[in-house]
Amino acid sequence: MSDELLTRWGRALDPEAVLPEYPRPQLVRDSYLNLNGRWEYAFADHEPERYDGEIVVPFSPEAPLSGVRRQLQPGETLWYRRVVRLPEGFAVPGGRVLLHFGAVDQECRVFLDGVEAGAHEGGYLPFRLDVTEALAAGEATLVVSVRDDTGVGSRGKQKLARGGIWYTAQSGIWQTVWAEAVPAAYVERLTLAPDLAGSAVEVTVHAGGAGPGTARIEVSADGVPLARAEAEPGVPVRIALPDVRAWSPEDPFLYDVAVELGVDRVTGYFGMRSFGVGPDRDGVPRLLLNGEPYFHAGLLDQGYWPDGLYTPPADEAMIHDLAMVKSLGFTMVRKHIKIEPLRWYHHCDRLGLLVWQDLVNGGEPYRPWVVTAPVLAPLTLDDRRHRRFGRADAAGRARFEAELRETVELLRNVVSLAVWVPFNEGWGQFDAARIAGELAALDPSRSVDHASGWHDQGAGDLRSLHVYFRRFRVPRPDGRVLALTEYGGYGLRVEGHVWGAAEFGYKRFADAATLGAAFARLHAEQIAPAIARGLSATVYTQLSDVEDELNGLLTYDREVLKLDAALIRSVNTRLRLP
Repeated sequence: MSDELLTRWGRALDPEAVLPEYPRPQLVRDSYLNLNGRWEYAFADHEPERYDGEIVVPFSPEAPLSGVRRQLQPGETLWYRRVVRLPEGFAVPGGRVLLHFGAVDQECRVFLDGVEAGAHEGGYLPFRLDVTEALAAGEATLVVSVRDDTGVGSRGKQKLARGGIWYTAQSGIWQTVWAEAVPAAYVERLTLAPDLAGSAVEVTVHAGGAGPGTARIEVSADGVPLARAEAEPGVPVRIALPDVRAWSPEDPFLYDVAVELGVDRVTGYFGMRSFGVGPDRDGVPRLLLNGEPYFHAGLLDQGYWPDGLYTPPADEAMIHDLAMVKSLGFTMVRKHIKIEPLRWYHHCDRLGLLVWQDLVNGGEPYRPWVVTAPVLAPLTLDDRRHRRFGRADAAGRARFEAELRETVELLRNVVSLAVWVPFNEGWGQFDAARIAGELAALDPSRSVDHASGWHDQGAGDLRSLHVYFRRFRVPRPDGRVLALTEYGGYGLRVEGHVWGAAEFGYKRFADAATLGAAFARLHAEQIAPAIARGLSATVYTQLSDVEDELNGLLTYDREVLKLDAALIRSVNTRLRLP
C-alpha cells in the first residue's frame, strides 16, 4: 500500500473533528453527540488490559487515516475503547439514549462498562442500541469488539489477496458513531411516497418508544408552509400539494417536511418525481422520469479513497466527486457494490444526480469461468443452480435477502434513487428473476436491473450489457429497456497520482491526447448512434482510479481530471434521447 497518496482532505484531517456533520439528513433531530475521533485499539483474542495505541474512528485499521495500517485477519479480533460522556442536559427526562453505528464490518459486539449492550452482523448497514440505563450516570466506557471472517457474508469488492478489480479489504468501524436523546415516544422513521401525477405526497410516521399520540405534519417549500395534516403512527396520510414542482437533474427541487409527535420533532425532505419504464413516441422501451423518456448518462462509482478506503476523508470530498460528475454533464452515478453514508445520498438529492444502487454481493469465492469468462465470450448460465455460482449455502442466501430488505428500507426515501441492481457479473448471484420480483414488490416505485453484465435470466426492467473488449452493437429488442451498464474503462497512468506500481485497465493509453481522442471516437462511433436504435442508459467505467485500476476520469487522489472537461461535456451533450 502506498504511504504517500493522500487526498487534500486527508492531508487536512483534524482528528479532533472527524466527519462532524449530522449523519442522517433524511431524518434530523435536534440531538446529536458525535463520537468520531481518537479511540484506543488492540488486536487480541480477549479484551486486553492494555491497548496497542490510538485509532482515528471511523477509519478502518487498514486505512492510512486511521493511524493503524494493519489488516484484520480472519480469526483475529479487533477491540475499540473510549469513554462516552453525555453533555449536561443531553438526556431527555423520561426518554431514551440511542447509540448509532453507521456501519461496522463485519461482526461486532458492543459493551458499556463491561455489560454487553448488543451485537450486529453485516458490514454495510447501520444499527442502533438503546443505552439509556448504561449511561444513566452520564458516563460509561464503551468497548466494541470486531471480527471480519468474511465467509459467505456480503463483502463487496474487498479481497484479502487484493489486485486488479479487487481492492484492499477493510474492517471495523467505517461510518460515523453517534448518540442521540429521544423522548419516551418518538419518531423512529418516516415513509415519504410522492405521487407526482396526483399532486400529493403520502406520509407515514413510524413511532418508537412508548405512549400513544397523534403526529402533526407540515410540508413547506423554500421556508413557506404549504400544507398540514395529522395522522396516527403507522397510518399513511395523503397530503395534497399546490402547484407541484417536479424534481429532476435539471431542477433538483426539494420539499421540506416537519413532524411532531408529542414533544419530539424531526425534519426531513422529499422530491416530487416518478420513475418507471414505458415506450417513447416510436414505441421503443425507455426509462421514464416524471412520465417522460429520459436518458441516463452515468459513471461507475466505486466509493473508494486512497487514504480512507471505504470512508470518505471529509464531507467535502463526497461533494467534490458528485459536483464533478454533474459539471461534466453526466446525469447519473451507479453506486457500485457499496452502500454509502446517508449524507452521500443527500448530496445526490440536492445536486440532482440520479442513482443506480447496487446491492452488496457475497457468497463463496467466485468461479472465474462464471464471473470472468463472459467478459470475453458470451455465456449465460441458469442461476438457480446455486453451487456453480458459489451460493450453495442456504443461510448465506437468506442473509442476502434479509440485507436486501434492510437496504430498501434504509434508502426508500432517497429522492434520486432510480434503479436497483441486485446482482453484478454473476458475483454471488442466485435466483435473480425471483429476487427482481421481490425487489419490485418491496419498492414498486423504482426500476430493477436484475443481472448487470451477464447471466441474464430474462427478468427485470432492463437488458443490461457490459462491453469492454469488443465493439458495442445493439442487440435484437426483447421488450425490456436496453442499457450499457459498463463500458470504456480506458486507462492512463498519471505519475505522482498513482497508488502503486501495478496497472489495470481495459485499454491503456500513453498520454491524455490519445486517451481523449479514443474517448471521443468511442462515443461518436458506437454509443451515440445506438441511442436512436434503443440504447437508453450508459455507465462509463469509471469516476476515479482505484488502487491498481487506472481507468478513472479522475486520479485516485482526485487531483487530476485526465481528460479536458469541455471534451467530456461535449460528448455527454450527445447522450440524449432524440
